[in-house]
Amino acid sequence: MLFDILLFVLGLIFILISAEVFTNGIEALGHRLKLSTNFTGSVLAAVGTALPETILPIIAVLFFAEGKGHEIGVGAILGAPFMLATLAFPLIGITVLLGYFLLRKRDLELHIETIGFRRDMVFFLFAYSIALFIVPFENHTLRIFTALFLVGLYVLYVMLTLKGKSNEMDAVEKLYFSPNNPHPHIIIIITQVVVALIVMISGAHMFVSGIEKISLHFGFPALLFSLIVAPIATELPEKANSIYWIFRKKDSLAIGNVSGAMVFQSTLPVSFGIVFTEWNITGLALVSGIFAIMAGFLALTLSYVEKRLIPFGLTIGGIFYIVYLYLAVKEFV
Repeated sequence: MLFDILLFVLGLIFILISAEVFTNGIEALGHRLKLSTNFTGSVLAAVGTALPETILPIIAVLFFAEGKGHEIGVGAILGAPFMLATLAFPLIGITVLLGYFLLRKRDLELHIETIGFRRDMVFFLFAYSIALFIVPFENHTLRIFTALFLVGLYVLYVMLTLKGKSNEMDAVEKLYFSPNNPHPHIIIIITQVVVALIVMISGAHMFVSGIEKISLHFGFPALLFSLIVAPIATELPEKANSIYWIFRKKDSLAIGNVSGAMVFQSTLPVSFGIVFTEWNITGLALVSGIFAIMAGFLALTLSYVEKRLIPFGLTIGGIFYIVYLYLAVKEFV
């Protein structure tokens, strides 16, 4: 048990440190390639930090016993967008509110590219609704077609985000791997991003492994672990990155990192689950998906009202997580 706790702590440390290095590298890469802030946050950062929670269900489905492995895999696939919508978004909202009301280090309004944010949320709501309610369970051919449609939907999303009109990246901080060079070579930038990702994924693996063993020691069921415990760990990169960016008043990067990851998680990992598992979503798994859609719809709706209300809307989304946690504990305990 002591070793498992140590593994858990070391994994958390690796995730937090690598997240800082990763955000620094991603900003430098976006600036060097003259990409928009929205594309840098919603695609580059989102896909990079989504790797830990994407790898987990693939390993569970392909390399574990079919019953338990599929249960953990489906739970992890559904748990990722749920945690992003009901935990990562609220953390951003709380960070903004704390920065405004207590620390007095920023204003209340989220300075985001609303067009990009709304595009992210519309794609997420559309894709995730298909995954939850329209997938043909019995016909394998139609399931493959549905999976391919979701993959194509993500490709379309990337193209639209790349072509979308938005501001280019602002000036960035010095690259950690080349602090004395104001214009580091792109190979050095990519090296920093890749190294940070490797450390981040390794840290997430250590974190999940430690929590899994601790959870199983206390008798938590596999589905409860995969829906609640594992996604909290694997979503840490997005949470850490976004909090760093919020405190640095880089709101578009912070929001895009989460909203872009939601689009990614509702298309590509879901497509894998539709093809390689039974994907018969019921019970708490279905509730988690519905709550994620409700939280995402709330954030989208408030973006049309006033930017100063978005932090409150993101924070309120955390109520869905609290309610879900209550339902899950009530069912399994």
